[in-house]
Amino acid sequence: MNAWLSILQFLSWQDYVGIVVFWACWFGYTWYAERGPASKHGLPGVMFEYRLQWSRQDPSRDIPVTSASLVANLTNSVSFYASTTIYIIAGLLALVGAVEKISSFAAELPFAQQASKELLELKLLLLLIVFITAYFKFTWSLRQFNFLCILIGGVPHERNLTDPERSEKFAQRMARVNANAGDEFNRGLRAYYYGIAAMAWFIQPWLFIAMTVGVTAVLYRRDFHSPTLKIVRDEFPPTI
Repeated sequence: MNAWLSILQFLSWQDYVGIVVFWACWFGYTWYAERGPASKHGLPGVMFEYRLQWSRQDPSRDIPVTSASLVANLTNSVSFYASTTIYIIAGLLALVGAVEKISSFAAELPFAQQASKELLELKLLLLLIVFITAYFKFTWSLRQFNFLCILIGGVPHERNLTDPERSEKFAQRMARVNANAGDEFNRGLRAYYYGIAAMAWFIQPWLFIAMTVGVTAVLYRRDFHSPTLKIVRDEFPPTI
């Protein structure tokens, strides 16, 4: 307890502001992009319509090779990030034992803030939290894509789906699992973005704040104002 109190004493008011801005931007933007009033108009919301269209086409395929190939491609991407994150976490754990070297390196950077060993360990802890969160997101996304493969395998052919309502339920179920897996993957990628912002804290609290705001702005532009969004929204599905 006393150790943590001593660490808090080393934090300046700029550090406190940076930490608050970091968590507020990360969780605030996640809520805005996924559950906010404009979420349906962003890339994740629009892409759900395409996932639904994909699911509606599955019963018409005699052999679902196309869907299996698409899911395999998505799964490979998630697996790559999950395995990469493990190496990042291992590297960060190794750095905990080399805090003095980090302090020497950071001190040579322009405008770098002098930090105690305890404060550097706190900064490493923040990075560990970020990338451990990313790992859990990627692995849960991977499991859900595996569930999607099972659902694809269990889709009846359209000749056996005489009830349109039952066919739509199959499509909705697959699209939602697909979207949930994609959302978890996006959350893992988002953690990577904010992990980059967290690294700026090793140099300066103000740079930490600026990077956090900058990362949030980049994410917002890509999700709500990117050329890709305009293309997929203007062609199909109709504007929602």
